[in-house]
Amino acid sequence: MRYDKAQYRKEIEEFRWEIPTDYNVVDVVEGHARRNPDRAAVIWEDADGNGRRVTYAELVDGTRRFGSALIGLGVEKGDPVLHVLPRLPEALMAQLGTFAAGGVAVPCSEMLKSKEIAYRSQVSGAKVIVADVSTAATVDAARGECPLATFIVIGSKEPRAGWLRFEDLVARADPSVEKVKITADDPMTINFTSGTTGNPKPVVHKHRWMYCHHRVTARYWYDADENDVIWATTAPGWAKWYWSPIGVSLTSGATQFMYNGRYDADKYFELMEKHKISKLCATPTEYRLFAQHPDMAEHKLVLKDALSAGEPLNVEPIEAFKRAFGVTIRDGYGQTESICLVCNLPGMPVKPGAMGMPTPGPGVVLIDGDGNPVPQGEIGEISLEPGNPAIFDGYWNGSELDEEVFSGGWYRTGDLARMDEDGYLFFEGRADDVILTSGYRIGPFEVEDALVSHSAVVEAAAVAAPHRERGEIVKAFVILANGYEPSDELTKQLQDHVKSVTAPYKYPRAIDYVTELPKTTSGKIKRAELKRKEWEGWDRR
Repeated sequence: MRYDKAQYRKEIEEFRWEIPTDYNVVDVVEGHARRNPDRAAVIWEDADGNGRRVTYAELVDGTRRFGSALIGLGVEKGDPVLHVLPRLPEALMAQLGTFAAGGVAVPCSEMLKSKEIAYRSQVSGAKVIVADVSTAATVDAARGECPLATFIVIGSKEPRAGWLRFEDLVARADPSVEKVKITADDPMTINFTSGTTGNPKPVVHKHRWMYCHHRVTARYWYDADENDVIWATTAPGWAKWYWSPIGVSLTSGATQFMYNGRYDADKYFELMEKHKISKLCATPTEYRLFAQHPDMAEHKLVLKDALSAGEPLNVEPIEAFKRAFGVTIRDGYGQTESICLVCNLPGMPVKPGAMGMPTPGPGVVLIDGDGNPVPQGEIGEISLEPGNPAIFDGYWNGSELDEEVFSGGWYRTGDLARMDEDGYLFFEGRADDVILTSGYRIGPFEVEDALVSHSAVVEAAAVAAPHRERGEIVKAFVILANGYEPSDELTKQLQDHVKSVTAPYKYPRAIDYVTELPKTTSGKIKRAELKRKEWEGWDRR
């Protein structure tokens, strides 16, 4: 939808969900395959220049075959299936095939360590896992620590002990086997998301979430259609993968580009030119690095839209991108728990530092600590009413967590914002201690727990500290054990230790050594006090 003020207000007022009872994304993709079997569903390339083109017909065939294989392996409706996969067309076949079998996908970042994989299997109860050959060794280390019993590997050239080859299963499977009947109210995914305390929590989305996501995110933020070539730089282990490659590209019948390689500005520009990317969705960190490229304007792009998500984007990269390509980067806001709640619609004037306006449908409200809406211009927490189809359905087997998160008549996002006189929302920080860095959401407990497992650390606190390129970084305050002294060498040891026991993106990029930590009278660390000192005088824009 291109922005029109009167039309926007009308859609805010008249929006109705009207979710089909039998909605599921497998049927949607199969519909695109019937209408446009030869259209590219995926254009894939890796860092070595290898490339593939997978049509909608081929994607559906792989989906049906893998779904049939899972049914043959005993997967039943409602069974969780873990996925630990890089950016590959087979990742989509594994995910959609899980749905075709009636299973529930549990996406896991390929950066996770074995104990984190075991934890996700323990909490979800998953007995089946699909991994790439590059992540198989990490998965092997989790054997015996969790319910996992069936191991499926993608990309292994030779038989691997204890594993079934994905390629063999798909080749032997019968694609005509009737897929399991799925409804909009059946569980679809379990995404683990970090909070302020404890381990990551299992967020459940039903299939209706994907319908809502397409209704809102694809229409109001992406303005996507089947003629688009869309590149979202996310990976299959993240909720953003379900937002964009599946929730926008596949539901719209568009072509999605996948690049299985590390960020490099020159390479990214080359790929955007080569594959005629019409819509790019990248992290603020990637855009900030783009803006530092001295010859950005020399690249000839056909880009129509540039989207940014994960954390607030400052004005410098927005201006640099517009000068180079005539395209204004548009922020969008949502969470693992939600669809797109706030965005800058295509054609809408973008205000520096603004997240955009609330999308039609979800009904975003800014509230105070007592649950009352705040006046325009004042800071409040972005919140929605429980039961809203724009947000998750609760936690997997977590009734106590459900009661906690939906208490008080609101689902509180934990994000603070203010609304100006024109209806634009401006991000004002977190209401809790979650750290947002380079698009990652990191709970301080995970970092602190990893640090104190090192013999040198008696106590630790982790907070968000400002950073020009990453928006925020993890900063740790550490009390050392007797016999240890602060040094650059020790800092490196502690950073490497965190990387070794938890996903490496969680490591503290800065460490301060202290003799005490500020605490409440009950002994809880006052992270807010530490964070406030880090941010004093810093301009978030």
